[in-house]
Amino acid sequence: MLISQNMITDVKLIIHQSREQAIRVVDHQRTLMYWHIGKRIFEEEQLGQERADYGSYLIRYLSEQLQPEFGSGFSRRQLERYRQFFRLFPIASALRTQLSWTHYKLLLPFENADKREYYLAECAKNNWSSRQLERQINSQLYERLLLSNDKDSVLEVARNQQYPIDPKEIIKDPMILEFLGLKREAAYYEKDLEQAIISNLQDFLLEMGNGFSFVARQKRLHLDGDEFFVDLVFYNRLLQCFVLIEIKTHKLTHQDIGQLQMYVNYFDRVEKLPHENPTIGILLCADKNDSMVKFTLPENQNQIFASRYQMYLPSEQELLNELKQEIENFEQRELKVQEKIAEYFYSKRKQS
Repeated sequence: MLISQNMITDVKLIIHQSREQAIRVVDHQRTLMYWHIGKRIFEEEQLGQERADYGSYLIRYLSEQLQPEFGSGFSRRQLERYRQFFRLFPIASALRTQLSWTHYKLLLPFENADKREYYLAECAKNNWSSRQLERQINSQLYERLLLSNDKDSVLEVARNQQYPIDPKEIIKDPMILEFLGLKREAAYYEKDLEQAIISNLQDFLLEMGNGFSFVARQKRLHLDGDEFFVDLVFYNRLLQCFVLIEIKTHKLTHQDIGQLQMYVNYFDRVEKLPHENPTIGILLCADKNDSMVKFTLPENQNQIFASRYQMYLPSEQELLNELKQEIENFEQRELKVQEKIAEYFYSKRKQS
C-alpha cells in the first residue's frame, strides 16, 4: 500500500509547529510568572519603605523560603532581577509574546531607555533568537547606527514608524565580522574573506540588517568582450534596490571606488527595473581614508559607501570615541555653514 510522501511531510510539519508553539507558550508563561513575582516584591517593599534596609531583607528572606523548594531560579540575584523586570516593564499586557525571559534578561542592564527600546523593537520585528540578540548587543549595533544617524530616526525605523529611505539608515560602519572565525592579525586574501562570508551567510545577513537577501557571488559582467566580477550581490526589499559589495583587504584606494562605481552604473543601466531605486555599492575594506573617499565621489552622492570591517567585537569605549569624533565633525560642519551665512549677510549689508 502506497502512502503519499506529502502526507508524511505535512504531519511532520504539524508536529514541529505545535512543539514550537508549545515552547513559546511555556516561555511566555514563565516570563509572566517572573513579572508577577517582581510586582509582588515591589508592592511589598512599598509597605516597608520607611525602613532603608527593608528591600534587601525582603529579598534575602524570600530567597531563603523559596530556593530550597524551587531551586536556583529563586536566588537573591534572580529575585532582584524579577523586581527590576517589573520596574522596567510595568505593564504586563505590553510584554512581547515572541520574546522569552532570556531576551528580557539581556535587556535589563541597560540604563539607556532608548537603547533598550531599540533592541526590544528590533528583536520582536526580526524574531531574533536570544543568541542573536546577545550577538547584536555585544557588537554594539545601536551605537554603530548612531554614528551616521540621529537617535529619533534609528528608533522610528526599529518601531516600523518609517521605512528607511536613506541607505545610511541601515548601512553600518564598521561592520563586525567576528562570526567568521578569522584571526585578527592574520593576513588573508579577498577570496578567503568572501568564502568565509558565504560559509556564514546567515550570520552575515544578520549583520547586514533588515530586508537583505542574497542574490549572487562573483556576478559576471560582460562589457564588449571583457569580463568583470562583482564579489557579492544582495537585494534590499525595504530600499528596493540592489546592493553590491566589493571586498578589499587593503586600505581603500580611489581606483577601488572607481571600480565599484562602474559596477553600480552597470546595474542601474542593465539590471535595475523601472520601479526599483538606484543601486547601492559598499566597499567593505580593512581601512579607509574618509577624506579620500569624500573627494573621489561627487558631492551629495548617495550610492557608494565605504565601510570598514572588524574581525573582533568592539569595546563600548571604541565606539563612544568614534561617536564623539562624528559629533565633533558634525559640529565643525555646522560652524562652517553658520560662518558662510554670516559672511553672506555681512556682504549684503556692505552692499546696501
